[in-house]
Amino acid sequence: MKNIVLLILVAIVLYAFSDNNGKQIICSNNAPKPIGPYSQAIRSGGLVYVSGQIALNSNGNLDTSSIENETKQVLNNIKEVLEAANLKMQNINKVSIYTTNLKYFAQINEVYKSYFMGQYPARETIQVSALPKGAHIEISVIAD
Repeated sequence: MKNIVLLILVAIVLYAFSDNNGKQIICSNNAPKPIGPYSQAIRSGGLVYVSGQIALNSNGNLDTSSIENETKQVLNNIKEVLEAANLKMQNINKVSIYTTNLKYFAQINEVYKSYFMGQYPARETIQVSALPKGAHIEISVIAD
């Protein structure tokens, strides 16, 4: 009986966070709240699309003391959002990295590779002129 009640509650919660197109909003209290009109992530068609994350901690504070610290915080934010979707970093298929300066490429890679177990997702790294709140790196991912 407890299992049936639990399944009904889970179905109600999933329905409440889904729209009529089968999209499910993914939200983690352990990652920063969106700073604009978007969701942390959306599950649709079996994929989870994680919005671009910058180095805000869950309290909304930005640490730009080093590109390594920023990269770690960004990847930790992504990890938290994925966990809210019952996924892990190894479920990531595609990564988009935006940085304000490609001179950080090697440092970003050193931190980045420590979050994966040998099989790396497809990826691009793009230099941009500016990112929200003065961040130096933003990363978005697609996972299944």
